[in-house]
Amino acid sequence: METLKAIAKRHSYRGGFKQTKVSRDTLKKIVEAAIWAPSGCNAQTTTFVIVDNPDLITQIAGIVNKRVVREASALIVCIAEHRPVLGDISFGVEDCAAAVQNMLLAITDLGLASVWLDGALRTENKGNAVGKLLGVPDNLEIRVMLPIGVPNESVQPVEKKPLSQRAWFNRYGDAP
Repeated sequence: METLKAIAKRHSYRGGFKQTKVSRDTLKKIVEAAIWAPSGCNAQTTTFVIVDNPDLITQIAGIVNKRVVREASALIVCIAEHRPVLGDISFGVEDCAAAVQNMLLAITDLGLASVWLDGALRTENKGNAVGKLLGVPDNLEIRVMLPIGVPNESVQPVEKKPLSQRAWFNRYGDAP
């Protein structure tokens, strides 16, 4: 698939998954796409736990309480390190976001589906609970989780506002 086609086709999938296992080779390809994402000062502050053990997925689903997690074939847990890399500036959130976007495009390209789960981890200490379950050190943040699988249904990307409402040349709000 061409890059721009994958970008246009990418969507957030919250439906059910088929009981089809996603291979470790496929999961490695997805995380390799993340590793190639840009990172502030090339500090590479984002790390990952790839979860493909069904019992562990069930335990994580018990914490997060989302159907898409419960039915996923695998999860990729994205871990942000918030250490300063440019003076006192950390790019942990930005680095993680770039890595996640690369993975979502790879997932789309591979014919799989996922959704970016972030807020669900930041409520009621759920991210910390997932981190403890996975042995993640306390100084790191579970920032995003991607449930991955073969979708039960085909979903079309939602319509986006046109370029004329979101981008301008040279001055905010000027006609293109």
